[in-house]
Amino acid sequence: MNFLKGIKEGFKDFGHLINNIINTVLLTVLYIIGVGPTFLFLKLFKKSILNIKKKTNVKSYWVDYNLKTEPEENYYRQF
Repeated sequence: MNFLKGIKEGFKDFGHLINNIINTVLLTVLYIIGVGPTFLFLKLFKKSILNIKKKTNVKSYWVDYNLKTEPEENYYRQF
């Protein structure tokens, strides 16, 4: 019975090793293919998604939205 427990633990350790290797490779490839070109594209066209640049000549960072352009139904049950 101890022999079978040893095999089970060996396969479990092997699975964890394969899991770590595959996850590292897949996440690296995903980062290189997905995040890298997006970053370069945004830098090329000087776009800022987060809008975190400090502006010195502005009184407030509040963004005014024109609520009359959207239908009223869009504001119900937002979450």
